[in-house]
Amino acid sequence: MTAFTVALVLVVAAAGLLRWRRPAWYWLAFGVTLAALRVLVRYRSVMDACGLTVPPAQWRLSLARATNRPIPEPRPPRIRRLRPTRTGLVLRLKLRPGQDVFDIAAASDRLRHSLSMFGVTSREVRSGVVEVRMTGYDVLKRVQMPAETETQAMRVPVALREDGSVHYRDYRAIPHALTLGATESGKSVYQRNLVAGLAPLDVALVGIDCKQGVELFPLARRFSALADSPDTAAELLDALVARMADVYRLIRTQQRITVDVPDAEIAADIWDLPDELRPTPVVVLVDEVAELALYATKEEEKRRDRIITALVRLAQLGRAAGIYLEICGQRFGSELGKGITMLRAQLTGRTAHRLNDETSANMAFGDIAPDAVLAAIQIPAELRGLAIAGDASGGWHRIRAPHTSLRQAVNLCNRYADRTPDLPELAPFRPTTGTATEVAPSAKTSPATA
Repeated sequence: MTAFTVALVLVVAAAGLLRWRRPAWYWLAFGVTLAALRVLVRYRSVMDACGLTVPPAQWRLSLARATNRPIPEPRPPRIRRLRPTRTGLVLRLKLRPGQDVFDIAAASDRLRHSLSMFGVTSREVRSGVVEVRMTGYDVLKRVQMPAETETQAMRVPVALREDGSVHYRDYRAIPHALTLGATESGKSVYQRNLVAGLAPLDVALVGIDCKQGVELFPLARRFSALADSPDTAAELLDALVARMADVYRLIRTQQRITVDVPDAEIAADIWDLPDELRPTPVVVLVDEVAELALYATKEEEKRRDRIITALVRLAQLGRAAGIYLEICGQRFGSELGKGITMLRAQLTGRTAHRLNDETSANMAFGDIAPDAVLAAIQIPAELRGLAIAGDASGGWHRIRAPHTSLRQAVNLCNRYADRTPDLPELAPFRPTTGTATEVAPSAKTSPATA
């Protein structure tokens, strides 16, 4: 009995220590089993208390009265599947007649408290079926990306969502995006994760960094073109517009619109072309868009109009030509001048880190998800990297990118430097780099910091 007591005390102490220091390990070792039992035992009473039950059918009431049996209890949504994950539980529910997915979403906070989970989110899988994702701990406090993620062309994992799922940047689904964030908000780390995810892919990276290149030029070995001033940026954007026109001419010659050609073989963008003819897709990263929109003289105003016009043209027409925009900045508002709101309208994806003003949050989410504006301006300063991500569908999520140091990003770009394509149109803007050197050890594993 004494040995059993000692063992029990040790197990409880280990569980408490894991829950405090390593919540992910605690969840996998103890939490997932306890949470699954808690959900199954409390399910009916919790659903009843949260107002997520429906009265029994009229025929059941009539049958109970006719046979002098107890009145049937209200019925909760039927559990179709309960699946544990590395961060929580996934509950798939079949709604009863008269219930709606918004009922589940409105009761998320009550479900979180009643089931003793850290967070609860829901989404409709199909008509009448709702998936409820519950997290057992704060997955955004210490971001740990899963060891294996889905790999597809032009789709890279960049962050972790608050429900424990991976947040992907899918360029074929959302071709252009806007990323905002104040100083020290984590915007640069998000950008590094984006470059790190794109580096192994067959894609050309083009950077515009008007802060004299301090953010993007360390990654130059993986970039096909870089600009570090507004003057160079204007010329680079003109070259991209010319490339877009050439790609459209190629697509036109390969469309093969005849009576005997099946619809699936008719080309409308670069992804419909044969592999041997398909141009390399291009991702354009603009580090600080405000520097491109500001001007002080008449000559700078003409340059500014030229830059914004080129960006708008690329945003409107670039998708089919395989040119995708990543517009980043600390501030994005209509006071940046004409053409800014037109550019914003073409940027389907929106990501906002901590912002210093509500106007930028409104520019990011005001036209697609007004309730995300309040969430964006409430991000605390101490949680660097925490962001709100949304798109034109109106949905939004809290995300946080794993910390990637500049040294780690540089090492990764150097490793995949051989995948940097040479584009003739962008050859004048190809960054000059020294000879290849041995990749330095990461700051996390360097002996000086170990």
